[in-house]
Amino acid sequence: MERKTNRREKECDEKHSNSEGSEQDKDYKTSLITLNVGGYLYITQKQTLTKYPDSFLEGIINGKIMCPFDADGHYFIDRDGLLFRHILNFLRNGELLLPEGFRENQLLAQEADFFQLKVLSDAVKSRWEKEQLASRETTFLEITDSHDRSQGLRIFCNAPDFIAKIKSRIVLVSKSRLDGFPEEFSVSSNIIQFKYFIKSENGTRLVLKEDNTFVCTLETLKFEAIMMALKCGFRLLTSLDCTKGSIVHSDALHFIK
Repeated sequence: MERKTNRREKECDEKHSNSEGSEQDKDYKTSLITLNVGGYLYITQKQTLTKYPDSFLEGIINGKIMCPFDADGHYFIDRDGLLFRHILNFLRNGELLLPEGFRENQLLAQEADFFQLKVLSDAVKSRWEKEQLASRETTFLEITDSHDRSQGLRIFCNAPDFIAKIKSRIVLVSKSRLDGFPEEFSVSSNIIQFKYFIKSENGTRLVLKEDNTFVCTLETLKFEAIMMALKCGFRLLTSLDCTKGSIVHSDALHFIK
């Protein structure tokens, strides 16, 4: 009799355990939400979408806001599906983390406003304002001779990324100079300083090489900088030293968009 009782108790315990397991599985499954945002499917947890009370997503999940469903029964939100990735990452991380070179601040701010995420909206707008301020600040690059600062070129521009592009170009070419020429030069945030420029009968030359036969003169460097700027949509505002007579002879250039 005792054995039968123990067996029954064991069977009841197993059923209770299985019942608890199935309930946990059910709760876990119901905590997963699939959203169709502009044709892009996102799967996340209910707690992620309800992180900010009174937000659009919290209202949908908790039944405060009516939302249509797609053919598969997923919540359908008619917004930018690609940008929603950043909305969801913000909900997950609690901070604004965007990829390098992100340029859709205005659109993302609009999405944040739609989803009623003021914290995100403020963060995007703050980032946007900082970028706008940085774009208005003039950045410069100086290419000079450590022994004679009068020999060289200064390039000014209101776009730091363009200055960085020219700088990378000069450093790259400088590392592949003609055999026999000295390779000493130093690079800082705003200055490329050569140990000295090569003097020749044709004038002052930078010790630069693009292939086995070409050495770049300062004049050539100026023209290349101008062509790079025009291709990137900049214009030559002025030659900062007009006393030289022409852009070719000027020792400074100023580009602006």
